[in-house]
Amino acid sequence: MAVLPILRWPDPRLATPCAPVGAEDVSLLAADMLETMYAAPGRGLAAPQIGVLKRLFVMDVAWKDGLPAPRVVIDPQILWRSDDTATGSEGCLSIPGITTDITRATQIRMAWTDQNGQLHEEILTGFAAICAQHEYDHLDGVVTFDRMAPDLSAAVQAAYLDQTPT
Repeated sequence: MAVLPILRWPDPRLATPCAPVGAEDVSLLAADMLETMYAAPGRGLAAPQIGVLKRLFVMDVAWKDGLPAPRVVIDPQILWRSDDTATGSEGCLSIPGITTDITRATQIRMAWTDQNGQLHEEILTGFAAICAQHEYDHLDGVVTFDRMAPDLSAAVQAAYLDQTPT
């Protein structure tokens, strides 16, 4: 396993919708992604964040507070989102140092395949739902800035670029 470099915004790959994984074996990639996520240290990491434009993400919302519970999510589909929403502060490993309030559904029903080829369908709630939606956005080429009001997004992007070494 290896810790991989994480792309930083404004890398154009972060704005690119990803292709399905399908039957491709991504178990080694998923293991590297989990190691990279834990080393970052984050709670989720999507394949495009390491330059792989495939519909795959990993997440572990429990490891910082208890025992690790990693998930490998391949070709996910969000089947339903609750009408109930919550607004909370989100950060992104590809946009370090920036957090912003984002409104998301508090529950989702998501279907996916794991690294062993097992199909899953589950209702995710609370932080797991928020994290999954954030990572799912990456698979569609959507970053945190895209979820902000345009005027605020422009200001935050400018501030981020001003503080980022070139």
